[in-house]
Amino acid sequence: MEKSLYYPLKEEGLTTLMLRYDYRTDREYIIAAKEWDSDIEWSNFNKTFYADSLLTENDIRLNNRETRALIDKYGLTDYLEEVFNLLRRGKFFGLDCYYYDRKDMRFTANLHSVVLGVNNKDHALYTGGIRRHDRDEEEIEVIIDGLNLGRAQSHKNVASQIPYGGGKITVVADEADLNDTEELGFLAFALDRVKFFTGPDMRYPIELADAMAPYSAYITAGPSNPIGSSGKPTAWGVECALKEAVKFQFGRDSLEGLTVAVMGLGSVGYAQAEYLLKDGAKLIVSDINPQMAKKLKNQYPEAEITVVENEEILNAEADILCPCAVGGFLTEEVIHKLKFKMVFGAANNQLHASNKEEELRLAKLLMNRGILYQECWVQNIGGVMSGAEMYTKGDKADKRKLMDRVEKVCSEITRKNLKEAAEKGITPSENAYNSVEDRIYL
Repeated sequence: MEKSLYYPLKEEGLTTLMLRYDYRTDREYIIAAKEWDSDIEWSNFNKTFYADSLLTENDIRLNNRETRALIDKYGLTDYLEEVFNLLRRGKFFGLDCYYYDRKDMRFTANLHSVVLGVNNKDHALYTGGIRRHDRDEEEIEVIIDGLNLGRAQSHKNVASQIPYGGGKITVVADEADLNDTEELGFLAFALDRVKFFTGPDMRYPIELADAMAPYSAYITAGPSNPIGSSGKPTAWGVECALKEAVKFQFGRDSLEGLTVAVMGLGSVGYAQAEYLLKDGAKLIVSDINPQMAKKLKNQYPEAEITVVENEEILNAEADILCPCAVGGFLTEEVIHKLKFKMVFGAANNQLHASNKEEELRLAKLLMNRGILYQECWVQNIGGVMSGAEMYTKGDKADKRKLMDRVEKVCSEITRKNLKEAAEKGITPSENAYNSVEDRIYL
């Protein structure tokens, strides 16, 4: 039997599952429903029907007790409790799950906190990226990934000074077909239902945003937007923060002569490498695609760039590790072996943890080893700010003003966070959490 929250939906002809948790009362509930017919033409979304239209005359609504009985019927009661425990430990609002049966697409909105989005006078209550997961990944790992990213997003939004709750969209599906109007329409419908604005993330091409434009105004960062890819604003924010951290850790006003190990050369990592080179750093780089490192060396033939294999980057002889790829790699074992004096990059959820307490424990280990680290959501907020600029201003979005604002916010918040943490004798991660959580939790 498949260990998945979507399995009962698939077997019973249902479309929707919602989990809710209230951390203040420790109460939880789950409901399931059939909200549309299987032959609905998603390509007509926002043309002949809308997110709140009547999409079936044979609807099914299961309350908490009935849904739990359904979950138990398929032997998933223990699994459901495992998921609720994840919500409990991270103080999550819940999960919204939508199932597209014809393509076996599994759309999950990982909703952390809605507080910032309430009464913001806008359609969207939440923001966070949308990423695709392959079918061979275990669902619980997909959920953990989405929840970790959603929780980080809430904190990013405070740091970014934008009025939206934090969350993350994960979709288990085949590789996107940007010409498939049914697929595009379904994704647009689900975004509208959860009142979520987003931008393409891992395993979704940035072109997805432009392809979905006829169906939804709530996905940004496509190639046609006036700002361009969110990778550069993200990297620029990290660069500005990193220079403040270098001043704090090394007492230097420049990166000139420092060696930085850049882990990942994707849309953010490549831009990060360029900014580091322009600021005088020597680089050690790695990426799963060897062509990216080759491209960088060809573009900057005079620069000092050393290419290593992915498995070698954590052992590199460098002053700073700048992670710009997947997160979760900083385990206790890895931390004890690091040779760097700083870990400061753009990757999300760099610590191998599923809640704040685990993160703070690992952050303390880094501090005890003399390695400067602060939570990634303090500095990698340029992409969030870029998305908000495009979502709220559309064609009038101003890239220069955005980059200036990213520089100001990321520099100031890092300078303040590192100084306060040192004065209090705590990790920068703990200080960062303390400074924002009264804005997230009621």
